[in-house]
Amino acid sequence: MTIDTNTMISITEANQNFSKVAKVVDEHGTAVILKNNVPRYLVIDFCKAEKEKVASNEDVFAISERFIKQNMDAYGVLAK
Repeated sequence: MTIDTNTMISITEANQNFSKVAKVVDEHGTAVILKNNVPRYLVIDFCKAEKEKVASNEDVFAISERFIKQNMDAYGVLAK
């Protein structure tokens, strides 16, 4: 996951000023809350989360194809 540095907020600042977190999410779609300078929490726009929860058929087919290629020997043994 690529993180935009403009969306990073310390946990202290998020705790003291949650409206800033909401504003960042409104502008960028997500906000990353840092704990001890490490990305720890992701706040995402609800509409964006709804769109992302279902994988497209193309994604599923690509993953399936990759698994088939990686495990071709095992599938051959199972087919016998």
